[in-house]
Amino acid sequence: MATTADFRNGMVISLKGNLYTIVEFLHVKPGKGGAFVRTKLKRLSDGSVLEKTFRAGERVEEARVEKRPMQYLYHAEGLYYFMDSSTYEQLPISEAGLGREKSFLKEGAEVTVLTHNNEAIGVELPIFVELEVVETEPGVRGNTVSGGTKPAKLETGATIQVPLFVQRGDRVKVDTREGTYIERV
Repeated sequence: MATTADFRNGMVISLKGNLYTIVEFLHVKPGKGGAFVRTKLKRLSDGSVLEKTFRAGERVEEARVEKRPMQYLYHAEGLYYFMDSSTYEQLPISEAGLGREKSFLKEGAEVTVLTHNNEAIGVELPIFVELEVVETEPGVRGNTVSGGTKPAKLETGATIQVPLFVQRGDRVKVDTREGTYIERV
C-alpha cells in the first residue's frame, strides 16, 4: 500500500480493479479545509484519461509492474507483437492496450513493455523518436524558418504539426509524450 505522499509521475496504481498510471499530480493545501491531491490518471487497458482527487494521506494500492526492454516486431489482426531480445519470447498487446503510443511505433524500435502478473499491459516509448515525413503540402515561397505550421503524415501513420519548411522525405524528431515536432534531423 502507498499513500498520496508517495505519488510520482509514471507510478501505476490499482483503482476498482483497473490499472492506472499517474500522468500528473498536484498537492494542494487550501487556506481552509484539508489538503488534497489532484491527479490525472491514464487507464492502461484502453488509454482513457481520468481526473481524480484524493484526500492527503489517502491510501491507494500500488500495482507491481515489471518493465522489460523489448523490440517491436509487427502488428496483425489488432495485436502488436514485441520480442524480448534475450529470450526471443514474443508478447502480443492489443491495440486498445497501446493507446496513443501505437502512433509512434516503428518496426524494429526498442521500447519498454510493462507487464503485470506476466501479462503485457502497455508500452513506454523513448521520449524522442526519428520518423520520416511521407505526406505534407509543399511550403509556400517566403515561408521558411519562422512562421506557421502545417500537418504532416509520418511513416507510422501519425499526423503532427510541422514548420512550413519541412518537406516530404525529411526525417523529423518527435516528442512522443506530447506528439509534437522537435526538429528536423
